[in-house]
Amino acid sequence: MKPAIPRSRVSRRIEPGVVGTALVVLLLDQVTKLAVTQTLGQPGEIHSIDIVGSWVRLSYTTNTGAAFGIFPTGTLFFTVVAIIAVPILLVARSYIADRSWWVTVVFGMLVGGALGNLIDRLRMGHVVDFIDVGIGNLRWPAFNIADSSFVIGVIILALFLGLSGERRGELAGDDRPDQPHAV
Repeated sequence: MKPAIPRSRVSRRIEPGVVGTALVVLLLDQVTKLAVTQTLGQPGEIHSIDIVGSWVRLSYTTNTGAAFGIFPTGTLFFTVVAIIAVPILLVARSYIADRSWWVTVVFGMLVGGALGNLIDRLRMGHVVDFIDVGIGNLRWPAFNIADSSFVIGVIILALFLGLSGERRGELAGDDRPDQPHAV
């Protein structure tokens, strides 16, 4: 009698598409932050440029908290979380059975967003935010490319996991004892 042969596991590796997307997000984030810093001045100086009327403006601000200014005293916490999250996210893509290109892009968005703000925190102790949207004095907290990328990535991934078979434990290479193995 031959022993049962376990199902083949998906390779647990960092996918080039995740790295490529993360690098694009990181580059866009860092270049836009640098351009805004050089154009609009330093912290404490109030400068803004209207892009779409006063609805969308570029306004230089800094943030020690999370995306969109929440948890304003969390620099150390969010630095540690990003340092832990980035390597996990880099490998996590290989655990999702769906091989769609857009799932890979979403993981790249998450990694790039986390890295963009992590670099700011490590280099300056705060994150540079500059996208300012709203009407009159009713403004959404300023944000940046990294924030947008990470938040959009989380929303898409949550919807994907909530609406797909992934939520039922059908992860790639998941050897569940209740499932028969090939012989």
